[in-house]
Amino acid sequence: MASNAAVPFWRAAGMTYITYSNLCANLVRNCLKEPRRTEALTREKVHFSVSKWVDGKPEKPTIRSDTPEV
Repeated sequence: MASNAAVPFWRAAGMTYITYSNLCANLVRNCLKEPRRTEALTREKVHFSVSKWVDGKPEKPTIRSDTPEV
């Protein structure tokens, strides 16, 4: 039996909530005036470390970033 419940529009558009919230955050950051825009854009950068596990032990972690190296 089909449900008549309302589907969130981001789900109906084929997005995940994380994708939708990232899109909204980018729109808000781009609407800010300087110098707040620059401050917000620098805070959006994400750095994380990744460790590969071999034989039950972690190898040396590598630092990654979500921004492409230019």
